[in-house]
Amino acid sequence: MYRNRSRQGRRRALKTLAALACVGLPGMRTTPVAFAADAAGKQREARRMTDMIGTNGWPGSDADISMWRAMGISWGRGSVGPGQPDSAKQAMRVNGTGNAYDSDLPSAILRNNANGIRSLLFLGYTPKWNASVPGDSKSAPVNVDAWQRYVEAVVSKYSKAPYNVRHFQIWNEAAGRLSGGLPQATFWHGPKFDRDEKRSGPYERAMQDYVDKIHLPAARIVRKYGAYIVYGGWPDQGGVDTYVKWLEYKSARSNERMIDWVDYLDTHYLSVGDLDGLYQRYVKQGPARGLWQTEIGDRYMEDPHYLPRYFFQFAVWALDRNWDDPDKYVTMIYHWDGFEPYRLTHRGPPRTYNPSGRSLVVLNKTVPGLLAPFSKPLRFGPEAKGSALLSDSDIVIQVSAAPGWRTVEAAGVEQSSLDGAEVLFIDAVTGAVAPHEDATLTSDNGTLSIRFRVPAAVNGADRKPPVHLAYLVVRRQKTT
Repeated sequence: MYRNRSRQGRRRALKTLAALACVGLPGMRTTPVAFAADAAGKQREARRMTDMIGTNGWPGSDADISMWRAMGISWGRGSVGPGQPDSAKQAMRVNGTGNAYDSDLPSAILRNNANGIRSLLFLGYTPKWNASVPGDSKSAPVNVDAWQRYVEAVVSKYSKAPYNVRHFQIWNEAAGRLSGGLPQATFWHGPKFDRDEKRSGPYERAMQDYVDKIHLPAARIVRKYGAYIVYGGWPDQGGVDTYVKWLEYKSARSNERMIDWVDYLDTHYLSVGDLDGLYQRYVKQGPARGLWQTEIGDRYMEDPHYLPRYFFQFAVWALDRNWDDPDKYVTMIYHWDGFEPYRLTHRGPPRTYNPSGRSLVVLNKTVPGLLAPFSKPLRFGPEAKGSALLSDSDIVIQVSAAPGWRTVEAAGVEQSSLDGAEVLFIDAVTGAVAPHEDATLTSDNGTLSIRFRVPAAVNGADRKPPVHLAYLVVRRQKTT
């Protein structure tokens, strides 16, 4: 959080993960939404796409709230402090948020509450006067009591009315040696750290110090107030295997595993497919309640396909993995505003949408309903691929395809639900609806067949071969 992502090693790792994020993950489990052909008969609480979309930062005005709603954003994430920045004798201050704690946090949370936006408060870092690496706020505290006083002040205040915050994140991207080659993590420093990366040595006790001095002391306080513990954002370059080692490390001091003091696992900048091992190990049957990513995006969003692909695939994935709680699967975009052309919005005045933000508006308009898996396998013709889900009574297929005429079929759909159905071909970045003749639907004995024309001027990043991202929305007759 609050980072400079200019390192070439990190950029290469992010590009690799971005490519992995494009792998389709078809949903398999069925739940009842509109049609018996797609229903298993077991009543489950339906979810919406907006349940899983969040961002870093807070809306600052009614106009911002309106844009968040248009993009389907229902979560915000922000800092809280500054605590006691200069000495232990200072009064504890936890009313600020933002990079310099210069924005009022209580009013931001109350604004969120009044507009149906959930708030995640990030707990960190160490005051420089208490840092084990002199002057370094990203190092462990010398006096752990001072860290606990800060956490106590935050959680005791904001977990209660009128704020009623339920989720608190402990630290940010604490790790040891990174797979990209850095000997120490960006936000967790120990002995041998040097701002010159070439002169830094490894932080040998990175895991033990984090568990004993940061995570467990804070987690006990969060649980004491009946709130939920969100892990401190495991960095993408840390490696999932190493993350598992940290989660299952048993403290020699307290004889407790960190995973037993985590309610929501949290990673940063991973693909949807990378999450499945964590789900199978920790979420499917516990002990964790859910799986989050509190940072994705950044320069990934230079590709306008990145966000709509990610969230559509995340929803398809989640629908097949017991999405029984609206808080179970959440991903937050880094960052929702700024001056870079890939952010969701361009800071004004007036504030305007960038292509990444517009793609979320299109997704929210195209998939606004109660979600369920589309259980029928899709068969695409050459140079096309995608996945599908149900939004109320609509079948929505997200398709990535090369220019020209393309096809997709789905067999086993109840024929009566297709009688009189129509199909729309919608640009996933701009929301433009193609002429009626550019997408045709036929059905025969329950086999749905769609033929659609992909334009020559594709909406993807400048790459070869050119690829267009769109939605095929099948509007079916509604049953009574």
